[in-house]
Amino acid sequence: MGYFDFDKTSDFAVCIDSDGCAMDTMEVKHRRCFGPQWIKTFGLGEHYDECLELWLNINLYSITRGINRFKGLALALEEVQKRGLWHDEGLEEFAAWTREAKELSNPVLLGLAQKSENLCFEKALLWSIRTNRAIHGLPGDDMPFPNVKWAMDEMAERADLAAVSSANKEAVEAEWEKHSLKEDCVVLLTQEAGSKAFCIGELLKKGYEPGRLLMVGDAPGDRDAAAKNGVWFYPILVGKEGESWARLLDEAFPRLLDQTFDEAYQKRLIQEFEQNLGV
Repeated sequence: MGYFDFDKTSDFAVCIDSDGCAMDTMEVKHRRCFGPQWIKTFGLGEHYDECLELWLNINLYSITRGINRFKGLALALEEVQKRGLWHDEGLEEFAAWTREAKELSNPVLLGLAQKSENLCFEKALLWSIRTNRAIHGLPGDDMPFPNVKWAMDEMAERADLAAVSSANKEAVEAEWEKHSLKEDCVVLLTQEAGSKAFCIGELLKKGYEPGRLLMVGDAPGDRDAAAKNGVWFYPILVGKEGESWARLLDEAFPRLLDQTFDEAYQKRLIQEFEQNLGV
């Protein structure tokens, strides 16, 4: 079966990001897996503290929070090259791939690495594999944010819920299964299914009207994916996740259902979201 081979059961749909939105896993994954494995794979150990700070700023604490792993890697490599800490002639081609490819995933990168002499592709794949292995080895103390399961259980009775995440399929499947979030969803869409914008576009083809589809996320990429498809965006605010999920169920979701989720309300939510990220 394909990623989008599911039956539409409601006129409403809610797309939900995973890391940093539904699951309280983003901080630990970047501090203990993504960042350290980047430093190890690309030989940046002599500048460990500086590079880890750079990595966390790109992926957690700035307007690029929640960026696709390969896009984040390209930004980080461009910055360390600019600082004179590292150099690779293949970076320009790799960075172009992250900007232009329709799918950014390990299988696609493997195909490129097998055909190309560009070592940057090869190192990026090795880094991604090492990162997945490190994530798999984390202590099993991952948890959804407060109010997530309660909100999803309630919303699933009135709308089709879908995970729409840039994380890899194995991690999302394992975490959402473990915490009984998967049972509320009609489908789990991960990086292997395509970008978030692409996935939302494909969901619209199932027959949901744009004004009846909501993207729930914690990062600017979620906001942008929603805007690209003309659907609504609800932000989970960093540091206020539990409160945001309660507000989603009590305020935003009812507005979606009764069609009072309008441009004025959307503007107010986005202003709050951007202010919370220091934009």
